[in-house]
Formats: sequence, structure tokens, C-alpha cells
Amino acid sequence: MLNNQSAMFPYIYLASQSPRRQELLKQIGVKYEMLAPAPGEDTESIEAIQPNEKAHDYVKRVTLAKSAAALERHIERALPWAPILCADTTVSLPGHIGGEILGKPFDAIDADRILKLLSGKTHQVLTAIALRISRTSEPVSAVQISEVTFAKLSEDQITKYIASGEAFGKAGAYGIQGLGSVLIESITGSYSGIMGLPLAETSQLLNLAQVVYPLSTTHE
Repeated sequence: MLNNQSAMFPYIYLASQSPRRQELLKQIGVKYEMLAPAPGEDTESIEAIQPNEKAHDYVKRVTLAKSAAALERHIERALPWAPILCADTTVSLPGHIGGEILGKPFDAIDADRILKLLSGKTHQVLTAIALRISRTSEPVSAVQISEVTFAKLSEDQITKYIASGEAFGKAGAYGIQGLGSVLIESITGSYSGIMGLPLAETSQLLNLAQVVYPLSTTHE
């Protein structure tokens, strides 16, 4: 039993600092309060890739770890209860001998390396979401997988894209919603999932949690 409470929630907590996830929640009319990490809170260690870890296992593990950290944050701040949403996105290039997970670039050199790996190939974008419905239950979760095919990129394109600054802070060193859209020949799957929050799957979890938003199945 996921949740047998009758309470309806007019908002959720978003435990992510991603502007793209905030934009997507606003797009479907979900009201949220930020539950961002405090200054000095260790978030980098959660995202460290374990040896031989597969992308699906990685993105789900990281998201559930973020959910546990967000719950602790919520308790420490003595906030009123509302469901807590966490998410994580990673890029996977199956068969790549250096490891299939392509995370956020460390610097321009690393961004150049990642974009050259993706050039002319099809890769996967995996986004995991976890919604904690109550303080005492385990979060409900889902993983959405899309495929993205890059055009064959020239050195000049890669150099200019990195110089734009858009490659940084994003798994796979690109953003589909910005300049990075011109690097992409085709996608199969969820555009919003590639952005960082698959809205179809997110709405299903919000409905389970009795969150009220314009297209929810919850009735006030």
C-alpha cells in the first residue's frame, strides 16, 4: 500500500536546484517550495559513480539517496509536511570502454571529450524521479529512458558550444532546451525527461500522492 491518507496537498517540495525542473513544474501548474541543500552540505559524494555501475542502477541510486537527504533536511528545518520530489539525470553511451555513464563535465577539456564521444552516435538519457509521499513510507519512484541521436559535429561546432557555457552543469555536456538543440538529429522518448523531469511519469506519482494541480486526478 503506497498511501492510504486522505489529505490533499496544494504544493510539493522540490529538492533540486535545477532551473529546468522548476520550469517544467511551472509548465504543468504544480506549486512547489524549494528544499535545496544548505551551504556546505555534501551533495557531490552522492553523485560519485561506483565501479562498474550501470547507468540505470546509478541514476536510481542517486535519486533515492537525494530523497533520503531531503527528508533529513525537511525534519531539521521543522517544515510542515508535503510530498518531496527528487530527480537525477544521466547520459549513457553503452559500450564505451571508459564506462557507459557520461556525467557533468569537469572543465572545457572534459566537455570537449564528451561531445566528441557523442558526435554522430545515439546515446541514452535516463532520468529517475522519486516522490516521498509521507515521512514514514519509502518514496515511490520511476526511471524514464530516452534515446538521442547527435549529428556529426565539427571541431568548430564543439568549440563554439563549449564557449557558450551551456555545456557545464549538465550530464552529457549539453542541454536540449538551448543551443544544444542544434546538435541533435532526433530523439525517441520524452523531451521533458531529457530536460530533467519526465512529466508523464511525474504526474502519475503526483496523483498517487494526492497533489492538486490543473490536470491532477485529485478532486478537492
